[in-house]
Amino acid sequence: MNYLGNKDLLKKHKIAFLCSRRYPPDVVLKAYDWAIEQREKGNCVISGFHSQIEKDVLHFLLKGKQPVIMVLARGMQKRFKRELIQAVKENRLSIVSPFKQTVMRATEKTAMIRNQLMVELADEVFIAYAAPDGNLDTHIRV
Repeated sequence: MNYLGNKDLLKKHKIAFLCSRRYPPDVVLKAYDWAIEQREKGNCVISGFHSQIEKDVLHFLLKGKQPVIMVLARGMQKRFKRELIQAVKENRLSIVSPFKQTVMRATEKTAMIRNQLMVELADEVFIAYAAPDGNLDTHIRV
């Protein structure tokens, strides 16, 4: 396992956020409201923050001061966006990768491995939407 940032965040009570890549429109506002609620409560959220809805949730979370854990579906990147580096410097973000540096791209297989790891690390799981017969519906064991 590779880490960047505050590894102690993994000891906190964590809520995993997952959402299928395809989701109905009404899920978006519910996910945003959920993210704002977690931010206001100071809850530690763990997610891949890879899909657009997950990136949007991360955007809402980074506006707060609560801890966040990002799990990559690839090897550790060499560069991260400025807002992520700032959160790492503030000791409220941990970036985790279960993959070797040579894994350069996220694939369906690495995303499934990442998602299962997040579920195993989390104390609670929030699935904004699981598409029927999709990967979350069929492969993730909660």
